[in-house]
Amino acid sequence: MADALIDLRSDTVTRPTAGMREAMATAEVGDDVYAEDPTVTALEAEVAALFGHEAALFAPTGSMANQIALQLVVPPGDELLCDADAHVVTYEIGAAAAYGGISSRTWPAVGAEVDPEVVARMVRPDGYFAVPTRAIAVEQTHNRGGGGVIPLATLRELRRVADEHRLALHCDGARIWHAHVADGVPLAEYGALFDTLSVCLSKGLGAPVGSLVVGSAEKIARARFVRKRMGGGMRQVGILAAAGRYALAHHVERLAEDHAKAARLAEAVAPYGVLATGVRTNIVPLDLAKHPLDAPALAAAARERGLLLSVLGPRTARLVTHMDVSNDQIDRAAETLTTLLRA
Repeated sequence: MADALIDLRSDTVTRPTAGMREAMATAEVGDDVYAEDPTVTALEAEVAALFGHEAALFAPTGSMANQIALQLVVPPGDELLCDADAHVVTYEIGAAAAYGGISSRTWPAVGAEVDPEVVARMVRPDGYFAVPTRAIAVEQTHNRGGGGVIPLATLRELRRVADEHRLALHCDGARIWHAHVADGVPLAEYGALFDTLSVCLSKGLGAPVGSLVVGSAEKIARARFVRKRMGGGMRQVGILAAAGRYALAHHVERLAEDHAKAARLAEAVAPYGVLATGVRTNIVPLDLAKHPLDAPALAAAARERGLLLSVLGPRTARLVTHMDVSNDQIDRAAETLTTLLRA
């Protein structure tokens, strides 16, 4: 039964392809705590070059990569600004405070529709016992913002705000590959705007694990110590890094296929007034506030019909397309959703 399910809960549910498994099985490895794993070193150099930065560091998870990066740019007790739905303060169980001693303050959740002037007005300078702002974080693409892509012009304005106030700018780029494919912005152009980035290999690209912290050589040297402190030092991890290298070589441009699948799902559900936002990439957000079915009921009914989706709140659900879902399965998912939504 499990194999018959159409799993649209997340793009993290993919399984390594045959080619990826072959790359993993034949990977040259060494002890990465000693910086002696050649496959990891190659992956780090490749990703750093893609974003136009000096260095990168392989980490086991996106949350760890984010938290390493935040500790590089915000000293303990100082402040990070981000939006209220940002992954770094929503889905990382308080790690910024618990591990980095970082204070966080948020602007209202607006997904990719960030207003740089709103952010600028939030900045606190050093002063009499005030918590000083040290960094701004944004998410590209925005998960809870329905896979929205922050426009390049907005990011440039945020860079201006950061420079004006002498702040760092961090990008949670878990799905930045999707933004790159959707808008055609070169990865190096994104990279030039940020002091640090985290980029994920297991969301969309199909690798079984792994993210990277990207930044200057000095920052990444510090990041290696932070990673070890957080328990992220790994040994013969080239087996996993090989999956990431394979994903970068074979699975980036094909993300356009996932965007097309998401657009087809969005078109199918649009007549029922449940689309939370426009669909730009591979995430289809559903707002069921005005529908008789709430999100848990829709998910339960869909599961009975072989379709899995995520429940993000009482009236909020999400579907995410990915490489393990065929066009035929997308058609079946659309049929299931329309049947349930019209009932």
